Formats: sequence, structure tokens, C-alpha cells
Amino acid sequence: MPPLTCLNYINGQWLPAKVRELSESRNPANWSEVVATFPLSTSADVNVAVEAAKNAYPSWRLVPAPERAEYLQRVAQILSQRKEEIATLMTREMGKPIAEARGDVQEGIDCAFYYAGEGRRLFGQTTPSELHNKFAMTMRMPIGVCALITPWNFPVAIPCWKSLPALVCGNTMILKPAKDTPACATALIEVFHQAGFPPGVVNLVHGIGPEVGHDLLEHPEVDLVSFTGSSLVGAQVGEICGRTHKRVCLELGGKNAQIVMEDANLELALEGALWGAFGTTGQRCTATSRLILHRDIKAEFTEKLLEKTAKLRLGSGLDPNTDIGPLISSTQREKVNKYMEIAQEEGAKILCGGNKPQDPALKQGFFFEPTILDGVTSQMRVAQEEIFGPVVCLMEVNSFSEAIALLNDTPYGLSSSIYTQDINRAFQAMRDLEAGITYINGPTIGAEVHLPFGGVKQTGNGHREAGTSALDVFSEWKTVYVDFSGRLQRAQIDNRNRS
Repeated sequence: MPPLTCLNYINGQWLPAKVRELSESRNPANWSEVVATFPLSTSADVNVAVEAAKNAYPSWRLVPAPERAEYLQRVAQILSQRKEEIATLMTREMGKPIAEARGDVQEGIDCAFYYAGEGRRLFGQTTPSELHNKFAMTMRMPIGVCALITPWNFPVAIPCWKSLPALVCGNTMILKPAKDTPACATALIEVFHQAGFPPGVVNLVHGIGPEVGHDLLEHPEVDLVSFTGSSLVGAQVGEICGRTHKRVCLELGGKNAQIVMEDANLELALEGALWGAFGTTGQRCTATSRLILHRDIKAEFTEKLLEKTAKLRLGSGLDPNTDIGPLISSTQREKVNKYMEIAQEEGAKILCGGNKPQDPALKQGFFFEPTILDGVTSQMRVAQEEIFGPVVCLMEVNSFSEAIALLNDTPYGLSSSIYTQDINRAFQAMRDLEAGITYINGPTIGAEVHLPFGGVKQTGNGHREAGTSALDVFSEWKTVYVDFSGRLQRAQIDNRNRS
């Protein structure tokens, strides 16, 4: 299959970059396969895209929200029609198993239908005034030009999380996708083009973060930045946006844990641990990085986990029998491999995995064996730092309170999970776990589009994606007072000094 040619999409047109330098996107399961070429854009391309978005904003913001929602409805319908095509492209470009790729596209479909519905809501509030003959209400207003900087691990779902609420609120947008998944981003913007958005409302600029991403952050005509990525880069994004007075939404890293108490349904907890730790090859910000096991069940649970892990099949995500696909790049695989050295230096034990597979059929890809580390303590780097690979740490506790404290003992706070059949423990966990998401008797992965997504501590800056919470990111509250008394009324004065 010949490589796809990705272009920038600016002001309703597919355009090459001003400087004709190209890069390649390759299949991480078979590095010899070039999936696509894409332009290495520069500030000149960013300037043109921002100008297009800025020029389109005054008219787009005045389109009634229910009419804006009709464009999103068409996005959902077209994505549904192209689901298998885009999922296959995603597996070739990003590596996740085809069933997961279909789920990624489905999340985009669900998101489009959901925010299309919000176009007939976008609720504000009406509330009584403290004064006679005066009316008070709030309403949502768009913000302006939004720069959306997205990662490679969910190359359709996450751009949809950001773009669809931004658009239904009346903003215009520029998508800057990860350099590892330009073809997926191009396919998504093709869908937006087919949906018929007016020129300049939706824009796409390919390139690398330190150039295109940085130019968007610094651009004076960009009003909002929504970024998903590492906490290290997120801190830099927040610093720049703070200096330039941009609204910024940061969805960053995680070091998520699943607690398994002595009264847990162990088979259910095992299924959750396998899916949470090794789904998407551990390349999720919500992946289960730590398993906190009560001492009474640790030996049994570990034995069964090893048995089930040994049966997981590595391979191309296009093979329906594959459980675990490749890591995204050689750089990421070397990072994961380095953590194996760190783990052993700090005293952890590798129970299984920990290496590149020896199967000759996997030599052309960036595969890494599913890995279980034992004897991990909270002081170790592998217990504190995000590895972003198929690696899970086993940690033993003696009590429920110790389990809660251990789960909370990281700089992150995205997703959390506890398996227990004690309702009192479940409700205490809901209250005491320091995380934006808590699952009871479910794995740490599995977000749904109509609920807020995000975390605490170094996982973000307090905003949430998905659900109605995303509308608070992409809109400003305006308070409106209508005084029909026909005279000056002074709040807190005239109504407090009546004779």
C-alpha cells in the first residue's frame, strides 16, 4: 500500500507547508512500512492557520448553537460510516489492536453525538435579583481561537474530546496532532471537511511540538490552549500560557493503582488488572501502573496473574488474535527498557517479561514483553514515575488504610481502582482516594464521554475534559442583569436601607 500524503488543512483547503520539508510516519509493528508522509510546518504555516481561524470566528460565533450542533451530527454520521477504514489506519500507524482502534473511533462518534445534543442545551442559569423589577441570568460565550495539541495514543478520541465542545461553543480551532499519528489526524479532519464546516473554522497544522506547538503557544492571536501530554511538558505549556494570558487546559500524566483487598472477587480483579495494565500496551494515561495487593491474597493473586500474563499474545494489531501491540517507537521502547534496569538497581524483581521478545516474527516492530515487577516500594522510581509501557508493579499492604495511603503516595492523581465487596470500604475509598476518577470493582481504564475526565496534583491544572465540564473550558460565563424598574437601583445599598 503506497504511503498517504498528509497536508495541512487551512481555511477549508488542503495545503502543503510553506517549506517543503517532509517527515514519515511508520508502522510501529513493522518499521519498514511507511504509512504516511507529512509536512514539517513552520511558524509561517501557523500564522496562516491562526489568521484563518481568527477571521472565521466573528461569523461562526454568531451561528446559533443548535445549527453548529448539526455540523457535529454530520461528523458523527460520517465517522460511523468510515469507522472500519479509520480504525485500520489507526492500527497501522499507532499499533493498537484493531478492536481497541475501533473503540477509539467509537469514542469519537459518541463524543460527536453527545456534544451535538449539547448544542440545544448550553444551559445558563436564571436566578432572582435582590432588587425589585430586575432580572438576572448567566449565559455561555465563546472564547476565540483554540489551539488543540493532542497525543498519539488516542489519535481520534482525544482530538474529538477537544474539538467538538470547542466548536459547539462557537470557537474556531487549530489541531496540532502528534508527529507519530499524522494520518489519523488527517482522516479525522477529512471527516470535518465532509461535514461542511465553513472555511477557517477547523484547521490542521502538522509538525513537531518544539516548533509548531511552541509557535501556537506563543501566538498572540491564540486565545486558548488545550494540551494532553506529559506533566513535564505540561508545566512548560502552563508557564507560557500564564505569561501570555491564555486560558489553558492541561491533561497530563498518571501513576494509577488498583487496590485488591482480601475480600475481593479475585477472578474479576485479575481481569481488571490484565486489561488495565496491558491494554494499549500500557500506553494510556489511565493505565494500571501499580497493583496494591493485600497480604492475604497476594501470593494467590500473583500466581494467577503470571499464568494469565503468559498467555497474552504479542503481534500486529491487525491480527484479531493479538492481545498486545507494539510500543509507539524505538525511543519509547528504550525508555521502558531503561526502567527495567532502574527497577533492578533499586531492588525490585522481574517476575516475567522485562525484555524485547525474541520471536523473529516480531523483530521489525517495537514490541516489549508484558512485565510484572515484584517487591516494589513507594520510594522506587518505578512506583513514582510514569513508564507508559506494559509494566505493572506489585506492592503489598497489610490493611485497607495502608492501601489508601499507598495509592495516594505519588505526584499524580488521575485514575484509581479498588476491588472489594465491603460497601463501607468502597464508600471510604470514593471519599479518600486522591484521584479525579475512582472505579469500584473495575479497572483504572474505561472512561465514558459524558463524564468528566481529568485528575488532581500533577495530572492537570484543575480543568476536566469530556462531559459538560468541557463546556466550562471552551466557554466564558457572562452574567447579565436587566433592570426594568426605570430608576437607578444600587445593589447592597438601596435594598438594605429601607425605612
